[in-house]
Order: sequence, then C-alpha cells, then structure tokens
Amino acid sequence: MKNFIKQTNRYFSLSLCVGILLASCTDLEVEPTDSLLDDGFTGIQTAEAASSQITAMYNDVNGYFGTQANLYALNEVTTDALLVPTRGSDWGDNGIWRQLHQHSWTPEHSYILGVWNEWNGLQLSASEVLDSRSASSSEAIGHASFLRGLAMFIILDNFGQVPYRDTEAADPLADPDVLTGEDAVTFIISDLDNAIANLPTSSAGDDNFRGTKAAARFLKAKVLLNRHIYNGSGSAASGDMNEIISLVDAIENDGYELADDYFDIFVPGGDTETIWYAQTSAGTRIFNTLHYNSTELGGGGWNGFSTLAEFYDLFEGDADNNRGLNNGTLSDGQEERRGFVPTEGGIAYDGSFGTDDNDDGIVDGSNVGFGFLIGQQYGPNGAALEDRGGNPLSFTREFFSAVDNQPSLVDNNEVTGIRVIKYNPRNGAFANHIIFFRYSDAYLMKAEAMLRSGGDPTAMINDLRTTRGAAPLGSVSEQDLLDERARELYTEGWRRNDMVRFGQYTKDWEFKEADAIGDANRQLFPIPSAQLILNPNLVQNPGY
Repeated sequence: MKNFIKQTNRYFSLSLCVGILLASCTDLEVEPTDSLLDDGFTGIQTAEAASSQITAMYNDVNGYFGTQANLYALNEVTTDALLVPTRGSDWGDNGIWRQLHQHSWTPEHSYILGVWNEWNGLQLSASEVLDSRSASSSEAIGHASFLRGLAMFIILDNFGQVPYRDTEAADPLADPDVLTGEDAVTFIISDLDNAIANLPTSSAGDDNFRGTKAAARFLKAKVLLNRHIYNGSGSAASGDMNEIISLVDAIENDGYELADDYFDIFVPGGDTETIWYAQTSAGTRIFNTLHYNSTELGGGGWNGFSTLAEFYDLFEGDADNNRGLNNGTLSDGQEERRGFVPTEGGIAYDGSFGTDDNDDGIVDGSNVGFGFLIGQQYGPNGAALEDRGGNPLSFTREFFSAVDNQPSLVDNNEVTGIRVIKYNPRNGAFANHIIFFRYSDAYLMKAEAMLRSGGDPTAMINDLRTTRGAAPLGSVSEQDLLDERARELYTEGWRRNDMVRFGQYTKDWEFKEADAIGDANRQLFPIPSAQLILNPNLVQNPGY
C-alpha cells in the first residue's frame, strides 16, 4: 500500500550569499516541514490509510508532549514556574535552558525550531486527511480537524502567525499562505466545530487518549479565552465568554467534575478530571527534577528542573516546612496542592497517595514526596538521604554559585532549588500517562469567562479551594484567578499562555535579563531564520 504520510525529515541544501548579513557564503540545511507535500499528492486513497495516518499523528503528539524540551520548555521554563540551573557541567547545554528563563533566546534556539517544525508538520498531515479527495471516514475527519486545530493553536499562541498550505491548491509548490490574528482564530474555530460534530462522546473515567467532543470543546474554550490576545482587540468579547461557559457546561454534562484527591489525578487510570492524556512516558516529568540519589525506582534522577521561591510562596503553608505526617496528612495550614515531603519510611495508604499493590498498608516502593520538595529528603526506610558528596540532600529555596556564593544560574551545587513533582515514581516511573487537558482547567476557564464578562466567580473559586484544602477568598480579582491557575495547573504546560493573557509574562522575576523586563516583543517567539528564507510570506516578529 502506498504510504501517504508526509515525510517530515526531508532536507535540502540552500546556498546563500548574503554579504551584508554574513561574512561568507554558507551551506545551510533547512527542514521545510510546513511547506512540502508528497510528490503527486492526490488524496489518501482508502479509509484504512486515513485511519493509519490519524494513528501516526497521535503517536507524534505523544512524542511532542512527552519531551522535557520543545513545547514544554517554551511554555514552562520561560516563566516564573520552572528554571534549569547549570550545576557544575550538568545542564549547561550551551546555555539553552538559561536563555529560556532569562528571555534571551534567539531565532536559532533549537527548542523554538523544534516547536515550529513539529506542530506545522502535524498540521500538514491533518490537512491531507481533510483533503476532499481523501477517503476519510467521518471520525477520521473529526480527529484530523481536532489535531489541525490544536497544531494551529500552538503555532499561533507561540509565534503569532501560522503558515497554511492548501493541499488542493493548483500549484502545490507555491509558498504557503500565512494566517494571523482573527483570520487564524476563525480558521481554528471552524476546525474545532468540525471536530465537535464528528468526534465521539467521552465520559469521565474513560480511557481518553484520543480527542473527543469534550477535548474539542476544551480546546475551543481555550482559543476563545485568548482570542483578544491573538486578534489584538485588547479586551475579551462578552459573546466569547458566554460561549466558553456553555462549552464548559457541556463538558460537565459528560460527567467531568473536580477530583477530591489532587495527586490521584496524576495516577494512570480513570478519574473524573482527565479529558485527554498523552500515551507517553511520565519519566521526563519525574526524573528531570529529582536528585541522582532521590529514588531507587528506575535509577536516580537527573537533578535539573526547579522552581523559584516566589512561585512556591503562592501556596498556603509554612514557607520553610513542607512536611507531611507519616500517614500522608498535611501539616497545619498547608493546602493539598503544595504536596509534602515524607519523613519516615513509606506512607500509610489512605486512598489519596499512590498505590498499595501488596495490601500491606504502605504505599509501594518509594519515599519521594509530592508537589514541591524542599528541605531534607528521605529514603524508603526513613533514613536521611545524602548528595553524591555525602552532604545532606536538602533542597534549598535559593540558587547560589558555588564559586562566589552569589545568586546565579551557573555553578550551582547539587541541592539548590525547590523541586516540583506531580507524576510520582511510586505510581509507575515510566507510566505512559501525561495529562494534556483536564477538567480543573476548564472549570477555571469558566470562572475567568465569568469575571471577564462582568460576573462573580468567587463561589466557584472557593469550591475549588475548599476541595484542595485552601482557605476561601472574600472576593476574586484577575490576580487571584492567575494565582489560582498557577496553584492548580503548575507544570502542566499552560503557565506562559496564562501569563501572556494576564499581562504578566514580561514582568520581572529572578534571573530574567534586565532588557527583557517589560519587553512586549518577548510575548512571541521568533520565526526560525531558515523558515523566513523558505517562505517569504512569513515576517519576522518584532524585536528579532
């Protein structure tokens, strides 16, 4: 059978002599992922082939979402929520992690190029399934519409402009059109409406590893919530906010609701919150933050990702004490979402944390804590752990250079920085389960839509906070909503999107470069330089 799946790794050599910009002629290897169709493409000839292409696209998405680089790095490490300090020679990587947190990236940053290539490639694969000449079933059309809408949303959100190739155009080699602003939003919403019409219905607790009506409604709500950012209107339209409320109500009608036990949401298996998850290993979310000696499950950690103290302090609880009692009960005044560090060997199983496969009353296999890990860490037998130099494995709030003991992103030791973990090794160190869309996000989108259209979401927010063990608020402001999203959705891939929408992505935080503070141009990433050469319809974003 002929393979109609787009080849995303084709390269061609482009020789350039640009005397003003470059000192010499340079032979560049350029990946035209948003530009080329298979030679002689005339549609996918069978429904089976179209279905196979859908499967391949979901497999691609699993890979794109499962890595700690690319999309995850751009949407979390470029914020106040995550940073990756260089520890000796570890995590140096030619500065690519530091550049993201400092907002000093360039158009050549490999993760920026990775996001551009991956999601534009996915868009074109979906367009092939949606080509009127393709023998795609209605469900395949639903999935392709959902995935193309997702791909275009991600490119629009990160770059502000979306190259689009019409697979049925008279000249298949013509430069792709570029959609921006309201034109891009309208296109994406049309795809998502098509997805809602053709995708199957899901219920809470289903194995939702593919798009469903609920997932398409979730994504449409996300697009509408950010529409005023994308089209430059400056304020949310009441009609869009009302539609968001209706979309979330429809998701609720499928049985989705807030889960009582926060960290149980991130255990593989059915729950009331997971609208769509990626079948990809949670290992990157686990090991990129843990110390080399943190766990015996699947080997040690990679000792990288940490959070700023100012982000940790958004949560209720003693700033320097994140301890849980042996039975998993949280310390006084500490909300559940902040998690805890166990101090004794094993945590008694109460249905809230991990699994007890041996029915011995003890959570299996690990003493790694939940949420934010600060201070002394302990092994499964309750013994205090040490770093590789024999010093106490005690994570600190601050980042300091081991050379001059000054705040720094370089020359850190092994224990600087509070660590963040939602997917716990005790629940499967490499379980293929990372949540992409979940109900609490939809719930908070509805609350935000209420506020932006003149309503009062205080009761909604307090219901969520009470469920999470946090004190109720007297009223809810925009800042309260942003902070609540930070507490509920940390490390789930939405922090940059939220900060841009609330006008705080350009604010100061520790280690951000001074000339990036207040620079609105940094709200979009640059178009990779090679793509500007390939498609003259693209225009570099301001500031690059």
